[in-house]
Amino acid sequence: MSIEKKIPSGSEAIDQLLDGGYEADTITVIYGPSGSGKTNLCLCALASIAQKKKAIFMDTEGGFSALRLAQIAGNSERIMKNVFFLQPTTFEEQRADFKKMKELVGEEIGIIIIDTISTLYRVERNEEDIREMNNSLGKQLNYLSQIARKKHIPVVVTSQVYSDFEDRGKIKMVGGDIVRYSGKCLIELQYENGVRTAILRKHRSLPESRQVFFEIRDKGVFLAKRKFSIF
Repeated sequence: MSIEKKIPSGSEAIDQLLDGGYEADTITVIYGPSGSGKTNLCLCALASIAQKKKAIFMDTEGGFSALRLAQIAGNSERIMKNVFFLQPTTFEEQRADFKKMKELVGEEIGIIIIDTISTLYRVERNEEDIREMNNSLGKQLNYLSQIARKKHIPVVVTSQVYSDFEDRGKIKMVGGDIVRYSGKCLIELQYENGVRTAILRKHRSLPESRQVFFEIRDKGVFLAKRKFSIF
C-alpha cells in the first residue's frame, strides 16, 4: 500500500481543507457557479507547481489570464515557459487535444489542469449524439485518471453547475455521474452574500462536509480571517 502523496495547491485555503494539498495520484474535481473561484484556484496551482516542473493547462472557456497569473505568481515568465497550453473551442477540438496530450505527458510534467472539462460538452450536447459524447467525456476522464496514477501527479478538473429542476435550492454538476465518479476528491465552491466557501464533498481519507471560508485577493486565494471550519 502506497503512502498518499500530497502536492501543495498554491492556496492556503485549499491546503487547509485537504490537510496539505492535492493528492498526487488522483483527479480532484472543483465545481461551482460562475465567479465562485474555480479558475483562480487553477491559476494558484499552476503558479505553485510550474515554478519548477512542466504543466499542462487546458482552457476551454477562454478564462485564462496571463495578467492574473502574474499577480498571483509575482513573476510569471518562468511559469509561462513551463506550461503547455491547450485551448479548444469545440468539443471535437477538445477530443483532438486529449490525443495531443498523450504526446506531451512525460516525466517532467508536474500537474494537469482542465478548466473546464464540461463547458464544450454542455454547449454541444444534444439528444442525437448524447451517448457518443458521454462516451467521449468518460474516455477523457479515464485517461486523466490513468495518467494521475501512473505518473503520480495531481490532475485538477473544474466543472460548471446548474440548478436542479425539481429542487432549485440544489445544484448539479455538468457531466453528472461521469465527472463525479471520476474524481476521488470533490470540492464544491459556493459564493453567497459575499461569503466564499469550499466544501469537501468526497475524499478517500478526509471527512465529507469539511469546509473552509476563503477570500480571493490580488496574490491568490487565502483563508478568510473571520471564519474557518473543518466540520
